[in-house]
This record gives sequence, C-alpha cells and structure tokens, in this order.
Amino acid sequence: MVRRDVCGGSPSSLSPSVPKMKSSRTHWLALASVAALATSLPAAAQQSQQQSQRSSDSLAVEVDSTTPQHNWLVNVVRRVALRGDGNGTADSAASSATAPAARKARPVFDSKADRREYESARATAERAKGYRIVVDIEDHRLYVIDGGDTLRNAPVATASGNTLRYGGKTWHFETPRGVRTVLSKEANPVWMPPEWAYAQVAKDYGLKLRHLERGQRVRVRGGTILTTQGDEVGVIQPGETEFVPLVLDEYIVFDNTLFIPPAGTKHSMVAGELGKYRLKLGDGYQIHGTPHLATIGTSVTHGCMRLADEDIEWVYNNVPVGTKVYIY
Repeated sequence: MVRRDVCGGSPSSLSPSVPKMKSSRTHWLALASVAALATSLPAAAQQSQQQSQRSSDSLAVEVDSTTPQHNWLVNVVRRVALRGDGNGTADSAASSATAPAARKARPVFDSKADRREYESARATAERAKGYRIVVDIEDHRLYVIDGGDTLRNAPVATASGNTLRYGGKTWHFETPRGVRTVLSKEANPVWMPPEWAYAQVAKDYGLKLRHLERGQRVRVRGGTILTTQGDEVGVIQPGETEFVPLVLDEYIVFDNTLFIPPAGTKHSMVAGELGKYRLKLGDGYQIHGTPHLATIGTSVTHGCMRLADEDIEWVYNNVPVGTKVYIY
C-alpha cells in the first residue's frame, strides 16, 4: 500500500543546546535538536552512536544503564526535522535561504503522465483570476496575486519527493499539483506527528513500532507498566501504584520498541514545529511557518509548504479563508 503523505502536521524545533538527561526510572526518546551527545555507551549501543555521528542528518543515541534491573534506557535525540522534512539542515543567521533563486528551475518528470499533470496544473494557474495563491513547486516560489497584481512573492519549501518504507507500508512525500482552497487558518499551531514520523525513527534505529491505546497496560521488561491516565502517558514501577507521567515532547522506547502515543494525549503533540501560523488546505496539506529558516527555498518537506516568519505572517493576515490555491 502506497500512501502519499504530508507534513501531517509537519515537523521541527531547534534549540541552541540541550542539557544532558539525568538518570531516572523511565525511558524516553528525546525530541530535541543536537548534532550528537557525548555519552558513555554499553557495547550494545556503541554501533548506533557511531552511525549517528557519521551522518549530519542522523539521531544521536544516549543509553542509561544505571538501572539494570529494568530494561535499559535508550534516548534517541531527534535532530532538526526527522530526515525527510528538514534534510538535517540547521538554521543559520548567515543563511541566504530566503533569497530568490538565481534562475528558474527546470521541472524533471517521471513520465509523460507526470509532464501532462504539470502542464495542466500550470495552465490552470495561469488562467486563474481574482485573489489567489499560486505555488511553483520546482521554482520554490509562492505568489499571492490579486487580478493581475502580485502582492507577495516569497521563497517556499516544498516536498522532498522521498519515499519511506517500513513495516510493509510505504509513504511518498509530494506536494500535490492542482487546485486547493484555504479551509481554515490557525495561530500557534501544534504538530501531531503522523505515523511516518515514528516509522522513520524506528527504521533508522532498528526499532519495532507499536501503537499504545488509551487505557492499555503494557508490561515491559523488569515489570514496569506502561499505560495512560487522562491525557498523559506514563509508567507504574514494579511494586508501586503511583502513575508517573513521562516527559513531554519525547519519544517513548521500551524493550527495543518505539510506542506511538494515543492521539490527543499531551505526548502526541509538539509545539513550535509549524511556526506561528498555518493555513489548512485539506487532506493534511498546509502552508505554515517553520523554525528551520535554512530549509526555505528547498525540497525538504513531507508535502506541506513552508514559509519564513515574515512571509507566513503576511499570508496569514492577508489571505482570507476560501482563497483558491493553485499548485504546479
């Protein structure tokens, strides 16, 4: 089964530094932006650390083996944008990512049908009238046009075109051509990582993937119970009854298994990944901001269109719900 997936809600926060996690009784995959963590690893984890350090687009591994009576802690710290939606590129004050492209990109087509789809979508965009958004995928440009006047011309990040395969499922990340409509707008949006985000981490680190259902009690190695309470995911230690919530914004790994938290729980939401604003276009596709300004003007997303802060704020304030979006 092939899924044409999108940002889902889309990823990625970037912080200048991340403090090293202290030992605790619970085990997490940390969601943070660092190139690597210098840690002392057991022999079983050294290979994963070496692999992560060799790739600037990889995850750093930290293992806490201070509680050997339980399964040892594997913290996989995510770097920028979960590979396909950030390409391992960090923000830089010196970046020229928001500058217009030096020359217009030439589209590359997979087939005659692909070419016809492009030509049809472009022709439709060129015939359009009224107040509208036009996105040129290959040229990485977004235009806001009113009649014959261009009100905004901004660089935009579009889909990587990559394919992810894991667990018998396939996701292909494309920005869709055609006509869409701004269905709604939102300030301070929260990202809910879709299944492919967890699948990417699981694939990179040879982890199994499992959904955790609300109210489910999963006994992991050492007798710890992984479960939910209200809108939180947490653990109950052996011989105890107290529910201890896990740290937010971190992946959950026990027994070499990455658990996907139930939708709607605090652990399934990540703030700041979509910038300050987003416009929803339906089917998970969006125009939104990003903390990764160096990715603007490149093909890195999972389907959504990213704008720099000033541009997304302008679009949010000046493009009303109901506006047509022409993408080619």
